[in-house]
Amino acid sequence: MTQALPKTVDTAQVRALRDADPQIRLIDVRAPGEFASSHIPGSYNVPLDLLREHRDELTAQHGDPVVLVCASGGRAEQARTLLENAGLDRLSVLRGGITGWQQQGGELNQGRGTWAMERQVRLVAGLLVLTGVVASTAYDPLKWVAGFVGAGLTFAAVSNTCAMSRVLGLLPHNRTSRTDGRALLDALTNGTGSARRA
Repeated sequence: MTQALPKTVDTAQVRALRDADPQIRLIDVRAPGEFASSHIPGSYNVPLDLLREHRDELTAQHGDPVVLVCASGGRAEQARTLLENAGLDRLSVLRGGITGWQQQGGELNQGRGTWAMERQVRLVAGLLVLTGVVASTAYDPLKWVAGFVGAGLTFAAVSNTCAMSRVLGLLPHNRTSRTDGRALLDALTNGTGSARRA
């Protein structure tokens, strides 16, 4: 009988799980550019947008425990819901994501990549507000751009979703190429664990 995983785990618990079960899979659901920038050693990158795109194909050929990882936990929670609805179990979310992992002394592989999605959202939201306020000095109705962004950010916080991050995720530097998609999904679904690991 397989042991159930807690809904969330912290850095110390992930280390203990890895020591107890070398088959555990760390699945990082951030955008490829974010993953390239920094990630937990031994983790696989299976972006959330790829999971959404292939939700009807998701079936696991293994019983390995899976810990889902993102920047702070929000996207990993969305991935867990999606995967549970697809019938996968033995899923957990890294509490606090990469940020929590690093704060608790977890090792990270550092590379060159894009900014974290939250940082990209802050930049775009800030630029939209600044542009709206400055442009409203010439044309008053443009002040509502800032109001619209504020309303969007409020809704994002209340609903724990972010439309802006989904739109930014469509940019080329945040996307997985179609040819890599199947190989990336294999990291989650394939019993052999043959997909790329970083």
